[in-house]
Amino acid sequence: MSLADTYNFEDLVNEAERLVLDELEAQLSELPDGIESVGEDAILDMAAYALNNVRPLYRVNLLGRLYAKNVGDRYASEIEAAVKEAIKKIRSNPAE
Repeated sequence: MSLADTYNFEDLVNEAERLVLDELEAQLSELPDGIESVGEDAILDMAAYALNNVRPLYRVNLLGRLYAKNVGDRYASEIEAAVKEAIKKIRSNPAE
């Protein structure tokens, strides 16, 4: 029997994902042509690229969520830079 069959892993969440997606939305909305000009595949690529370049921030309960939010504030510049780089990289090499 696997761990996934025995334990509930739904509460195991990477808060960096939420922070990256929020930052990605904010930065894309500032583009002259807006979010609508970026396709779904490109947005997913940008999110994946940024998430692969920031430290993960996992939590499993409410206390962990509060901790992650506080830590998230301290590494907001890391997330901002990773998202900026992701947008630049993916927009300069669009999928065909």
